Amino acid sequence: MSDPTLSAIADAQSPEEVERFLEEQERKDLLRFITCGSVDDGKSTLIGRLLFDSKLIFEDQLSALERDSKTSGTVKGGIDLALLVDGLQAEREQGITIDVAYRFFATDKRKFIVADTPGHEQYTRNMATGASTAEAAVILIDARKGVLTQTKRHSFIASLTGIRHVVLAVNKMDLVGYDKATFERIVGDYQAFADQLGFESVTPIPLSALDGSNVLRRGAAETPWYDGPTLIEVLETIETAQDWAARPLRLAVQYVNRPHLDFRGFCGVISAGRVKPGQEIVALPSGRKSRVARIVDYKRDLDEAQAGQSVTLTLEDEIDVSRGDVLAAADAPAQVTDQFAAHIIWMADAEMLPERQYLFKFGPAEAYGAVTELKHKINVNTLEKASGKTATLNEVVFCNVALDRAVAYDRYQDNRETGAFIIIDRYTNQTVGAGMISFGLRRATNLHWQALDVDKRARAAAKGQKPAVLWFTGLSGAGKSTIANLVEKKLTALGRHTYTLDGDNVRHGLNRDLGFTDADRVENIRRVGEVAKLFVDAGLIVLVSFISPFRSERALARSLVEEDEFLEVFIDTPLDVCESRDPKGLYAKAREGAIKNFTGVDSPYEAPEAPELRLDASSLTVEEAAEQVITALRARGMID
Repeated sequence: MSDPTLSAIADAQSPEEVERFLEEQERKDLLRFITCGSVDDGKSTLIGRLLFDSKLIFEDQLSALERDSKTSGTVKGGIDLALLVDGLQAEREQGITIDVAYRFFATDKRKFIVADTPGHEQYTRNMATGASTAEAAVILIDARKGVLTQTKRHSFIASLTGIRHVVLAVNKMDLVGYDKATFERIVGDYQAFADQLGFESVTPIPLSALDGSNVLRRGAAETPWYDGPTLIEVLETIETAQDWAARPLRLAVQYVNRPHLDFRGFCGVISAGRVKPGQEIVALPSGRKSRVARIVDYKRDLDEAQAGQSVTLTLEDEIDVSRGDVLAAADAPAQVTDQFAAHIIWMADAEMLPERQYLFKFGPAEAYGAVTELKHKINVNTLEKASGKTATLNEVVFCNVALDRAVAYDRYQDNRETGAFIIIDRYTNQTVGAGMISFGLRRATNLHWQALDVDKRARAAAKGQKPAVLWFTGLSGAGKSTIANLVEKKLTALGRHTYTLDGDNVRHGLNRDLGFTDADRVENIRRVGEVAKLFVDAGLIVLVSFISPFRSERALARSLVEEDEFLEVFIDTPLDVCESRDPKGLYAKAREGAIKNFTGVDSPYEAPEAPELRLDASSLTVEEAAEQVITALRARGMID
């Protein structure tokens, strides 16, 4: 079997005919779509059938497919078309799709890029990745099983990521005898759910990817009761193209090109709009304006560029533009904010914890931030809103987000590129979530920092000292409070102005509403970090004695003050010593299950990797440990 495109080129009689043929292919519009659904619904087999029946398999590929079908295939005595897409060894061994596989094929009417996305719940994050660039979705349902939870989850994510056209492919109809009643029951069940998602079209088709019925060929013999279109006929006629060039200009700067002193260009892909020399633009988030001087691609200067093109823009004025900034139409700019509301698909095994600091990436732009409030979760079965404090793997939540700096954005429904972001764990560098911005929060533009004449330096000078945070961390019973108490006594004797924030004491007032779940522990340390920052601003030396089990939150507390104002003191006492010291019997109760989420027993403690000071309180007296802290303060110039 040969590629029809190559055959057409080979049959051409002259270079002019070859050129003409290639131009015809270039003029065909492109449809990106995904296949999704639950495990074993036949997604990979369907794509294999499309490639096979479209005659897009080379002879050597066909020979390899026949050979692999004998060793790894699931079709007895035949070719397993799913192996054309499932290329990973683990996929072939388990008979499931794990990674997103992209395949190109074409018909006389249209070109296609299809993303085969995994159906297993564990890999829902990969499905969301494929859906983020698709214009249509083919949602497969096994005729024997009907509508499943994963079917609904994938449909909801498809609607959330902006897909508006769905083909409901009721597959494996051959295994139910092409029964019309079964098909109509499944269509009714799915339509009742899909009506809530706002799709522009849902086209149901009974088919068999295995034998090709109603895929490319009409299954007149198998489904005489069905007079609708085949799958390929629907894909060839779906009208999804949006004229992004007609929208306001958006170009996210990926690289500042400075090859020599006489050239400074800003490189990126135009995600929306058109641009011409002389056009006024605004750089965001700074808001500075200029005009386009030149549009440069890899060959020459251009008179105009539009959405989809990669270009370099030079400006008439020397304004500050950096990687991650957005060049936008001056008369229709993107919005700028540091707080917004968004839907988030959580993609990590570890919970999403409100107020934990993550890295947010908006294309090439980056900012640190946190989910400040989880407004609600969304039940994928009923689409009902449910309350919750955290998000777990594959959950969809609606949240408020706050960043440490302002970014340019559009609503996701207006621009997929400038309205989307991903969330990255700061320590593992894993992508843990993907989000779609719904709207900016008005509070972000209403609040401004009030400038005061008496600042931290003046307050510290009045006290004759350098303000600082001494952050004591360690297990319960390690000796944090005892050592911190003696350090404060010594500092007071030296005439220093101090205050101690102790974990138990703070929970009697400021944090009395918090428990001991991971989410509450994160909020506990966030609040204490902010209070410590205020004490430092007041010119005090503040001693913080908290278990503070998570590195992320200790890093947040450190980031709130200047680098030379923070001293992390790790009271590194072994767990067995801490248990033996336990005057309240808390460890014993935790071991018996009477106390839940107890650090060191059933809740983790993440030891500091590089503390300024590490003290083994099992081998030091309290006096010796306190004196080491004082010595460290003197060595760092925090006290005379």
